[in-house]
Amino acid sequence: MTTGPGVRPEGPLAARLDAALRKPAAQQPVWPDPRRARAVVAELSRAEPIVAADETARLAGELAAVARGEAFLLQGGDCAETFAGDTEAHQRGNLRTLAHMAAALVHRAGLPVVTVARMAGQYAKPRSQSVNAQGLPAYRGDMVNSVEPTPTARTPDPARMLRARAGAARSMGVVREFHRDGEIYVSHEALLLDYERAQLRVDDRGPEPRLSSGLGHFLWIGERTRQLDGAHIAFAELLSNPIGVKIGPSTTPEQAVEYVRRLDPHREPGRVTLVSRMGHAWVRDVLPPIVEKVTASGSSVIWQCDPMHGNTYLSANGYKTRDVRHVVDEITGFFEVHRRLGTRPGGIHVEVTGDDVTECVGGASAITEEDLPTRYETACDPRLNARQGLALAFAVAELVAASRT
Repeated sequence: MTTGPGVRPEGPLAARLDAALRKPAAQQPVWPDPRRARAVVAELSRAEPIVAADETARLAGELAAVARGEAFLLQGGDCAETFAGDTEAHQRGNLRTLAHMAAALVHRAGLPVVTVARMAGQYAKPRSQSVNAQGLPAYRGDMVNSVEPTPTARTPDPARMLRARAGAARSMGVVREFHRDGEIYVSHEALLLDYERAQLRVDDRGPEPRLSSGLGHFLWIGERTRQLDGAHIAFAELLSNPIGVKIGPSTTPEQAVEYVRRLDPHREPGRVTLVSRMGHAWVRDVLPPIVEKVTASGSSVIWQCDPMHGNTYLSANGYKTRDVRHVVDEITGFFEVHRRLGTRPGGIHVEVTGDDVTECVGGASAITEEDLPTRYETACDPRLNARQGLALAFAVAELVAASRT
């Protein structure tokens, strides 16, 4: 396993990186002291990578099998990691839940499962508003500021990127100790570009020299940062890591084709994962023309369903939540679309924890809206608890099995 710093980008590759990062970048914090932020990025760049390039290459090979319909992708974990919540017990609980979900899928669906945790870097979050109702800067994840509702705590602090990197390294250590029979990979949203740019190394093993991130095996671009003329897509074009793109109901088929064209110019199976997050009421109508247009382009992408983000609502008692029935219905609709079109449903992407939380209503735990305050612990969005996650895995396994008949 190679974990050394590697060769830093220079020449044309460095110039392309600089050009990408000069494009408009959505959802970035405004650092009060830009010079301090640059110093932090420089310090991060001198640190050892968190993940090894050969691990990332191994994941790329496994995702190629997913794209061919020979395996299934299970991706899940916390909505947002926090400095206080990243205890070894919590991390092991999340990994154990993913392992149990994977085992359920393997047992019933009869396919190998590629397991990718939302872990070891998921410390930054996009927000719909930059300022909250109280006039405070929005909480953007522990990598940027604190959830504590005071002006000082909400002021972006670049030193938090160093804490996030240290926490991610510890989490990666837990992951490596946890898995025995099969690899568990880590992923996060490539949101905060000052953080992402700091750990890039040249990877010349592919069809052209690209950059490999030392911060995660799998990176995804979120719904709020997928602008085709923006920095995030341009940055992702340069990476050799497998890349996901979250696509919501406003995505057009033409946009989806362009994401794939830009991110997968050499048509490498599994290089790009399109993560549909449509909402249960929209998936059956909006997803089909996207799948048809991308399939007609000849690209071999992974189709993955995020049934969480399109199904969030505010409960009567004021809690952001999700109904497990809607989550299951979106996944069912996702499978129906692919069965009708003759394409492959490749995986699911869920926010789930091993902790016994009460954040999503319904499911195996029969949580009601009145139960939500009991153990509502998320830093941002509601997660399935372990029982809900395992029951969901059994339901998905049935859908996978049916899709193969």
